[in-house]
Amino acid sequence: MQPQQTDVKLQRQKSELLGILAAKSVRHGTFRLSSGAISDLYVDAKQTTSDPHAALLVGAVGWEIIKQASDELGVRVDSIGGLTMGADWMALSMAIAAHLDSDLNNVKAFSVRKDVKTHGLQKLIEGNFAPGDSVVVVDDVITTGDSTIKAIKAIEEAKGRVAFVVVLVDREEGGRKNIEDLGHKVVPIFTRADLIGVDASGQSHIEAA
Repeated sequence: MQPQQTDVKLQRQKSELLGILAAKSVRHGTFRLSSGAISDLYVDAKQTTSDPHAALLVGAVGWEIIKQASDELGVRVDSIGGLTMGADWMALSMAIAAHLDSDLNNVKAFSVRKDVKTHGLQKLIEGNFAPGDSVVVVDDVITTGDSTIKAIKAIEEAKGRVAFVVVLVDREEGGRKNIEDLGHKVVPIFTRADLIGVDASGQSHIEAA
């Protein structure tokens, strides 16, 4: 597929995914976030990432973004994952999309536990991860970036190398800067600004200034 065709397809898929997010995941009101902050916007992204049709879009869009970012940064990608459970469905969807793109893409998925497993192999990282792997860390929503940073630290302590970070929604509340201050590029699929005034068709009803 030609680059221009790829870009058109990507924008079409992103628009459809944005519409699903608006319909299933975005809530307006007064909410206390996990960070303790009060917000007028809540994004229950798991309602979207666990939806089969939306998962196909998350995978397709996410994998295309990963390919573009890895080419730009000159890094390889061995595996995709992040902190459970916000990253889990995203990571698997993107790894499946990589395989469908080409079965020569040996990209796998993994999950970082919040705490070390206390029985069996006592793992902190489950799934397809090995020391030395170059990985893309994913998360569904970042506010302060704490859960993403926790995953990054676990991966680095396990001798993995973080290529970059992809997030479904950046709430634009400092999380991206906190992660990038650690030296890791963050690529958001959507930002808070994208979610404001968007209906289920993915179209914005906010007039341009």
